[in-house]
Amino acid sequence: MPTGVAIRDVREQLFEAAERILLRDGPSALTSRAVTTEAGCAKGVLHRHFADFDDFLAELVLDRAGRMAAQATALRDAAGTGTVVGNVADALTTIFRSVAVALVALITFRDELRARLRRTWPAGVPLLAEAVIMVADYLMAERDLGRVAAGADVGMLAPTLIGAGHLLFADRQASPPEPEAVRTMVSTVLSGVLPNPPVSGGA
Repeated sequence: MPTGVAIRDVREQLFEAAERILLRDGPSALTSRAVTTEAGCAKGVLHRHFADFDDFLAELVLDRAGRMAAQATALRDAAGTGTVVGNVADALTTIFRSVAVALVALITFRDELRARLRRTWPAGVPLLAEAVIMVADYLMAERDLGRVAAGADVGMLAPTLIGAGHLLFADRQASPPEPEAVRTMVSTVLSGVLPNPPVSGGA
Protein backbone atom coordinates (compact mmCIF):
# COMPACT_ATOMS: atom_id res chain seq x y z
CA MET A 1 0.00 0.00 0.00
CA PRO A 2 1.60 3.31 -1.05
CA THR A 3 2.39 5.75 1.71
CA GLY A 4 0.20 8.85 1.93
CA VAL A 5 -3.02 7.06 0.96
CA ALA A 6 -5.91 8.35 3.08
CA ILE A 7 -7.25 5.93 5.68
CA ARG A 8 -10.74 6.35 4.27
CA ASP A 9 -9.47 5.25 0.83
CA VAL A 10 -7.86 2.16 2.33
CA ARG A 11 -11.04 1.28 4.21
CA GLU A 12 -13.16 1.65 1.09
CA GLN A 13 -10.72 -0.41 -0.97
CA LEU A 14 -10.97 -3.21 1.58
CA PHE A 15 -14.76 -2.89 1.85
CA GLU A 16 -15.19 -3.11 -1.91
CA ALA A 17 -12.90 -6.15 -2.05
CA ALA A 18 -14.99 -7.86 0.64
CA GLU A 19 -18.18 -7.13 -1.29
CA ARG A 20 -16.75 -8.65 -4.48
CA ILE A 21 -15.81 -11.83 -2.61
CA LEU A 22 -19.24 -12.03 -0.99
CA LEU A 23 -21.08 -11.63 -4.27
CA ARG A 24 -18.80 -14.01 -6.15
CA ASP A 25 -18.04 -16.74 -3.61
CA GLY A 26 -20.36 -16.29 -0.60
CA PRO A 27 -19.69 -15.69 3.11
CA SER A 28 -17.68 -18.89 3.66
CA ALA A 29 -14.95 -17.56 1.35
CA LEU A 30 -14.56 -14.29 3.22
CA THR A 31 -11.32 -14.23 5.21
CA SER A 32 -8.87 -11.45 6.04
CA ARG A 33 -6.32 -12.93 3.65
CA ALA A 34 -8.90 -13.22 0.87
CA VAL A 35 -9.88 -9.57 1.36
CA THR A 36 -6.33 -8.21 1.26
CA THR A 37 -5.48 -10.39 -1.73
CA GLU A 38 -8.58 -9.22 -3.58
CA ALA A 39 -7.78 -5.60 -2.70
CA GLY A 40 -4.14 -5.96 -3.79
CA CYS A 41 -2.90 -4.94 -0.33
CA ALA A 42 -0.25 -6.31 1.96
CA LYS A 43 -1.63 -8.82 4.46
CA GLY A 44 -1.11 -6.54 7.46
CA VAL A 45 -3.03 -3.57 6.05
CA LEU A 46 -6.44 -4.72 7.29
CA HIS A 47 -5.20 -5.25 10.84
CA ARG A 48 -3.57 -1.81 10.90
CA HIS A 49 -6.97 -0.18 10.45
CA PHE A 50 -9.27 -2.61 12.32
CA ALA A 51 -8.95 -4.39 15.66
CA ASP A 52 -9.63 -7.77 14.06
CA PHE A 53 -11.52 -9.29 11.15
CA ASP A 54 -14.94 -9.20 12.82
CA ASP A 55 -14.38 -5.53 13.63
CA PHE A 56 -13.71 -4.99 9.91
CA LEU A 57 -16.89 -6.85 8.96
CA ALA A 58 -19.00 -4.93 11.50
CA GLU A 59 -17.69 -1.63 10.12
CA LEU A 60 -18.49 -2.81 6.59
CA VAL A 61 -22.08 -3.64 7.51
CA LEU A 62 -22.62 -0.36 9.38
CA ASP A 63 -21.04 1.66 6.58
CA ARG A 64 -23.32 0.10 3.97
CA ALA A 65 -26.37 0.55 6.21
CA GLY A 66 -25.47 4.23 6.61
CA ARG A 67 -25.31 4.65 2.84
CA MET A 68 -29.00 3.88 2.60
CA ALA A 69 -29.76 7.41 3.83
CA ALA A 70 -29.47 8.82 0.32
CA GLN A 71 -31.85 6.23 -1.06
CA ALA A 72 -34.26 6.88 1.79
CA THR A 73 -34.28 10.59 0.94
CA ALA A 74 -34.87 9.86 -2.75
CA LEU A 75 -37.76 7.51 -1.97
CA ARG A 76 -39.38 9.96 0.44
CA ASP A 77 -39.03 12.72 -2.17
CA ALA A 78 -40.82 10.49 -4.67
CA ALA A 79 -44.00 10.61 -2.60
CA GLY A 80 -46.82 11.98 -4.72
CA THR A 81 -45.15 11.03 -8.00
CA GLY A 82 -45.47 7.88 -10.09
CA THR A 83 -47.37 5.12 -8.31
CA VAL A 84 -46.95 3.83 -4.78
CA VAL A 85 -46.47 0.26 -6.03
CA GLY A 86 -43.92 1.31 -8.64
CA ASN A 87 -41.95 3.46 -6.20
CA VAL A 88 -41.78 0.74 -3.55
CA ALA A 89 -40.93 -1.97 -6.10
CA ASP A 90 -38.09 0.14 -7.52
CA ALA A 91 -36.76 0.82 -4.03
CA LEU A 92 -36.81 -2.86 -3.07
CA THR A 93 -35.05 -3.79 -6.30
CA THR A 94 -32.33 -1.23 -5.65
CA ILE A 95 -31.82 -2.51 -2.11
CA PHE A 96 -31.78 -6.20 -2.83
CA ARG A 97 -29.88 -6.15 -6.12
CA SER A 98 -27.00 -4.51 -4.24
CA VAL A 99 -24.74 -6.33 -1.81
CA ALA A 100 -27.42 -6.16 0.91
CA VAL A 101 -28.61 -9.77 0.51
CA ALA A 102 -25.04 -11.06 0.70
CA LEU A 103 -24.35 -8.98 3.82
CA VAL A 104 -27.46 -10.31 5.53
CA ALA A 105 -26.26 -13.84 4.72
CA LEU A 106 -22.85 -12.94 6.18
CA ILE A 107 -24.42 -11.70 9.43
CA THR A 108 -26.36 -14.96 9.69
CA PHE A 109 -23.20 -16.96 8.96
CA ARG A 110 -20.91 -15.36 11.59
CA ASP A 111 -21.91 -15.49 15.27
CA GLU A 112 -19.13 -13.14 16.36
CA LEU A 113 -20.16 -10.55 13.77
CA ARG A 114 -23.71 -10.56 15.14
CA ALA A 115 -22.30 -10.08 18.64
CA ARG A 116 -20.18 -7.12 17.49
CA LEU A 117 -23.13 -5.50 15.74
CA ARG A 118 -25.33 -5.81 18.83
CA ARG A 119 -22.94 -3.51 20.69
CA THR A 120 -24.01 -0.57 18.54
CA TRP A 121 -27.19 -1.94 16.93
CA PRO A 122 -29.15 -3.69 19.71
CA ALA A 123 -32.11 -4.91 17.64
CA GLY A 124 -32.56 -6.28 14.16
CA VAL A 125 -30.20 -6.61 11.21
CA PRO A 126 -28.78 -3.17 10.31
CA LEU A 127 -29.40 -3.22 6.56
CA LEU A 128 -32.88 -4.67 6.85
CA ALA A 129 -33.78 -2.39 9.76
CA GLU A 130 -32.76 0.68 7.76
CA ALA A 131 -34.76 -0.59 4.79
CA VAL A 132 -37.85 -0.99 6.98
CA ILE A 133 -37.50 2.58 8.27
CA MET A 134 -37.04 3.86 4.71
CA VAL A 135 -40.19 2.17 3.40
CA ALA A 136 -42.22 3.12 6.48
CA ASP A 137 -41.25 6.80 6.11
CA TYR A 138 -42.24 6.71 2.45
CA LEU A 139 -45.60 5.07 3.15
CA MET A 140 -46.31 7.64 5.86
CA ALA A 141 -45.59 10.43 3.37
CA GLU A 142 -47.97 8.84 0.87
CA ARG A 143 -50.57 8.40 3.63
CA ASP A 144 -50.33 12.11 4.39
CA LEU A 145 -50.95 12.80 0.69
CA GLY A 146 -53.97 10.51 0.59
CA ARG A 147 -52.40 7.98 -1.76
CA VAL A 148 -52.30 5.37 1.03
CA ALA A 149 -55.37 4.80 3.21
CA ALA A 150 -55.51 6.92 6.35
CA GLY A 151 -55.81 3.86 8.58
CA ALA A 152 -52.89 1.98 6.99
CA ASP A 153 -50.56 0.43 9.56
CA VAL A 154 -47.24 1.31 7.95
CA GLY A 155 -45.42 -0.14 10.95
CA MET A 156 -46.63 -3.57 9.85
CA LEU A 157 -46.62 -3.02 6.09
CA ALA A 158 -42.98 -1.92 5.88
CA PRO A 159 -41.40 -5.02 7.49
CA THR A 160 -43.79 -7.23 5.50
CA LEU A 161 -42.56 -5.65 2.26
CA ILE A 162 -38.91 -5.92 3.27
CA GLY A 163 -39.30 -9.53 4.38
CA ALA A 164 -41.11 -10.53 1.20
CA GLY A 165 -38.59 -8.61 -0.91
CA HIS A 166 -35.69 -10.33 0.80
CA LEU A 167 -37.23 -13.73 0.07
CA LEU A 168 -37.65 -12.84 -3.61
CA PHE A 169 -34.00 -11.87 -3.99
CA ALA A 170 -32.40 -14.22 -1.46
CA ASP A 171 -31.26 -17.01 -3.81
CA ARG A 172 -27.79 -15.75 -4.72
CA GLN A 173 -27.29 -18.47 -7.35
CA ALA A 174 -30.53 -17.82 -9.23
CA SER A 175 -31.37 -14.97 -11.56
CA PRO A 176 -32.98 -11.98 -9.82
CA PRO A 177 -36.78 -11.87 -9.96
CA GLU A 178 -38.44 -10.19 -12.89
CA PRO A 179 -39.61 -6.62 -12.26
CA GLU A 180 -43.21 -7.77 -12.68
CA ALA A 181 -42.79 -10.31 -9.89
CA VAL A 182 -41.58 -7.58 -7.53
CA ARG A 183 -44.45 -5.28 -8.50
CA THR A 184 -46.97 -8.10 -8.03
CA MET A 185 -45.66 -8.82 -4.54
CA VAL A 186 -45.79 -5.12 -3.57
CA SER A 187 -49.27 -4.74 -5.03
CA THR A 188 -50.48 -7.78 -3.08
CA VAL A 189 -49.08 -6.52 0.24
CA LEU A 190 -50.52 -3.03 -0.28
CA SER A 191 -53.78 -4.12 -1.90
CA GLY A 192 -55.89 -3.23 1.11
CA VAL A 193 -54.50 0.27 1.66
CA LEU A 194 -54.35 1.79 -1.81
CA PRO A 195 -57.43 3.92 -2.51
CA ASN A 196 -56.99 3.30 -6.23
CA PRO A 197 -55.16 -0.01 -6.61
CA PRO A 198 -53.29 -0.39 -9.89
CA VAL A 199 -54.76 -2.80 -12.42
CA SER A 200 -53.00 -6.17 -12.59
CA GLY A 201 -49.62 -5.78 -14.28
CA GLY A 202 -49.46 -2.03 -13.64
CA ALA A 203 -46.66 -0.20 -11.83
